[in-house]
Amino acid sequence: MPFMIGASPIRRTLGYLKAGRLTLLDQIQIFSINYNTHGDHHKGTREFVFWNLPQVQYKNPEVQVVTFKNMTPTPFIKCYYNDGKTMLIDVDNKSKEDIMEHLIKVVGKTYEALKQESIKKQLKDNPGNFGYGCSRSCICVIPGQVPCPGVVPLPYHMRGKWRFAQKNES
Repeated sequence: MPFMIGASPIRRTLGYLKAGRLTLLDQIQIFSINYNTHGDHHKGTREFVFWNLPQVQYKNPEVQVVTFKNMTPTPFIKCYYNDGKTMLIDVDNKSKEDIMEHLIKVVGKTYEALKQESIKKQLKDNPGNFGYGCSRSCICVIPGQVPCPGVVPLPYHMRGKWRFAQKNES
C-alpha cells in the first residue's frame, strides 16, 4: 500500500482523521497557522501541524486551512470570520495538547451542538426515513412502491382477505 509510506503513515488512515476533536464554528472561513521550522518555542505548533492539522482539515471541509512557515518570530493562529472579523490566538511555548484544548474551547463547537447536528444529519440524509418530521410523509410517494390503499384500491390478489377466501374454497 503506497499510502503507508513516509513519516508516521497512521496520519493518513480514515480512522485517525475521524478521531479529530476540533470542529470549527460555522462562522469561520479561514484558519491560518504561522510558525517556524526551527526554535524551541515553535515545537508545540510544529507538532500540532504534523499530528492534528490533517484531522482539523478532515472535520472542516468548508474551511480553508493555511500554514505559513518561517515568516514570523512567534507562532500564532489566526481565524477569519465570514463577517470580516479576525481572532488572533497566541500559541507561543504551548504543547500540541494545550493548543488543541484551547482551540476547542475558543473556536470549536460545543458537544451539545455537535450532537444536535448529528441527529439532524441522520434524519435528513437517510432516504429510507418516512413519516412525521421527515421529507416523505408515506412510503407510497416513493416511485416503485405500492400506493396507499385508501387512495387506490389494492388488486384482489394482494388482499389477504381475498387470498385466504380462495384457499378455503378449494
